[in-house]
Amino acid sequence: MIHTDPAIRFRFGLTPLEKVIPWGAGHPVLHWFALTDGWYCIDLDGHEVLRYSERTVQELRSDSDGRQPHPYVDYYVVRLWEDMIALVSDAMEPVPQDLVDLAADTSPDWVWLDAPEAEAVMTWHSAGYLYTSYLRIAPHVRFWRTVIGEDDTVNVTWEHQADPEGVIEFAGPQSGQVTMATNEFLAAVIELDRALFAAMDQRISELEESSDPVPGVELDVEQLRREHRDRATWLQRARDRDPGTDWDAVRIGAHMLLAPSTAAED
Repeated sequence: MIHTDPAIRFRFGLTPLEKVIPWGAGHPVLHWFALTDGWYCIDLDGHEVLRYSERTVQELRSDSDGRQPHPYVDYYVVRLWEDMIALVSDAMEPVPQDLVDLAADTSPDWVWLDAPEAEAVMTWHSAGYLYTSYLRIAPHVRFWRTVIGEDDTVNVTWEHQADPEGVIEFAGPQSGQVTMATNEFLAAVIELDRALFAAMDQRISELEESSDPVPGVELDVEQLRREHRDRATWLQRARDRDPGTDWDAVRIGAHMLLAPSTAAED
């Protein structure tokens, strides 16, 4: 378990090495990404986002493949890590005060226009979402930062989507919003990074010490170690990156895409 301030916390577990399923049927391989197979959850103000309801767990995992059933998203933990790394740069640029309401709007009533400014505002707005499209049904989780006077905060909203088939449902509230100090958010991401790399370092070390790590499966242990070292630099690179948002273009684009609905209200 990863311990951080309760405003936000990332938790995960890796699947035991002997139960990790290789990629490819005819020519099975294991690489760094595949070896992060496991489960994960995001705790926001005490709510477990990405936790399935009891009914969903029973329906989807009653015929488990030998793994211990759990109520969380079952996927490659690196996917969560990569997407939080992206948000460290994309969502850490403070939103100007006149655009805060738009940043907080999870579903703006856009119209479609082919213009650079329109693309600028849509690119900026979409960059604040945690990518979860690889899941069958997933909540929309959005991050944005504001700096007003001495208050430097990250805002997080989540909203669960209904499953048309009625199979997937989550245990937490349908929607919610949490505000935390920016340092708290960064500390949680840093702890996720530290914990994942500690777990993967141990996993790679076990493979390095074995003469035949996974019989019948292609596995380049030296490449695993090289990729491990490279990925260990990603968080710092993300923190150093300046998105360089053209706020004037975003303002113009927002006016272009939202003007028809605003006019209709007037």
